[in-house]
Amino acid sequence: MKSILKISLTLLLLCFTTNQATAQSSKYKCMLQMSNYMGEGAYIVVSLVNAKGEYVKTLYVMGDDKKWYKTLKEWHKFYAKKPENLSAKTGASVTGGDRSITTIEIEDAKINKGFKLRFETAVEDHKYHTTDIEIPLSTEGIAAKTEGNNYIRYVRLNKI
Repeated sequence: MKSILKISLTLLLLCFTTNQATAQSSKYKCMLQMSNYMGEGAYIVVSLVNAKGEYVKTLYVMGDDKKWYKTLKEWHKFYAKKPENLSAKTGASVTGGDRSITTIEIEDAKINKGFKLRFETAVEDHKYHTTDIEIPLSTEGIAAKTEGNNYIRYVRLNKI
């Protein structure tokens, strides 16, 4: 009986450590510099997307008033199907010329596997951009300063 208990505990411990190893993640400081546009603060969502461009996970939302989430049209379709508690992943919207520094957490297993970070932007009474920036989730992509296409001037990531 004692040997069965020892085997069971050993298997349980092995499963626990294996499960922890597959869920390893790293934190990154995300520095975002906005371009000098005129208008309200931008709502920006940072999402993990797969190689096909499909949303996998919401990493951060800049803008905490839920009534404006629908202006981030493509992300909102994903969010509406798979709502999640975003309270720990939200911060203030960012206005033209401002800088935002946040922390995002990325699963290590997603690095160098074809995933991307998508920065989607919306500004009240201005054009919406599904892909203001997409950063390849690769060793090189994370290390590089990535120029934006619209409201975002650039994004730089640094592993913490």
